[in-house]
Amino acid sequence: MEQREFGRIGRKVSVVGLGTWQLGADWGEVGEDDALAVLDAAVESGVTFFDTADVYGDGRSEQLIGRYLRSRPDARIFVATKMGRRLPQVAENYTLDNFLAWTDRSRANLGVDTLDLVQLHCPPSSVHSSDAVFDALDTLVDRGRVAAYGVSVETCEEALAAIEHPGTASVQIILNPFRLKPLERVLPAAAAAGVGIIARVPLASGLLSGRYTKDTVFSENDHRTYNRHGEMFDQGETFSGVDFAAGVEAAVEFGELAPEGATPAQSALRWVVQQPGVTSVIPGARSPEQARANATAAALPALEQSTLDAVRELYDRRIRAQVHHRW
Repeated sequence: MEQREFGRIGRKVSVVGLGTWQLGADWGEVGEDDALAVLDAAVESGVTFFDTADVYGDGRSEQLIGRYLRSRPDARIFVATKMGRRLPQVAENYTLDNFLAWTDRSRANLGVDTLDLVQLHCPPSSVHSSDAVFDALDTLVDRGRVAAYGVSVETCEEALAAIEHPGTASVQIILNPFRLKPLERVLPAAAAAGVGIIARVPLASGLLSGRYTKDTVFSENDHRTYNRHGEMFDQGETFSGVDFAAGVEAAVEFGELAPEGATPAQSALRWVVQQPGVTSVIPGARSPEQARANATAAALPALEQSTLDAVRELYDRRIRAQVHHRW
């Protein structure tokens, strides 16, 4: 699989990585053996980048990754985790003392002395402009707790604020054919600053797979049931903020654009991979088969310009009015 330079970090990671929220919680139950099988299938398919967080299953996702890495010392996996959502979401909680406690917990969960990358986990908007917060993050690097740091954001404005800090190594942002706004300013600014882009929610919570209908029912412990309107966290995390019924209709059209031999999901991932400035895209997978299919997207031929133009037209016609002004 293609390995891309990770901006200021100086390491290369697979252009298709693996998001592991689903291995912790909020996507229905995934058994431990199944979770480890997903990690193994991804690695065997060329994936060298895992993304997790300390709150995914209250640490379960990190612990499973740590267990897997101990069983595969030969696998050189770059692991990005996140911190900041273990306390109420107010800027005052983003302190060095809390950072030290949170990174200690993640280091123990993952079984490492130094975290490859720690990201602020969609903090309050004001945090991205706080010099004190980024000074504290610099301290984590200086003390060897983390090798690098970045941010995971909800909005383009948050991303642009974080990119201005010279120590920011990466920005994780929602990017998919139903979320095009980051292409306008964020990706060019990140490229100019040498900041890596991690593209998350690349399938719009599964909408772009084309597997759902308006009548699809998700389990009660799946955020696609309980967070459709932002009841528990930012609405953009669920279906990229797109109304489910409207998204299902748009996904049917998107599926018709898939090249021969590619699934709609693989086409969506290929679209993300092609965007200038993207370092890695991190689809989730609940089965080894999904992990392998996602990884295959990296080897697909580039989408033709006519397909890219059709994606833009679909977004402008069906999606833009719902999401563009908010994120």
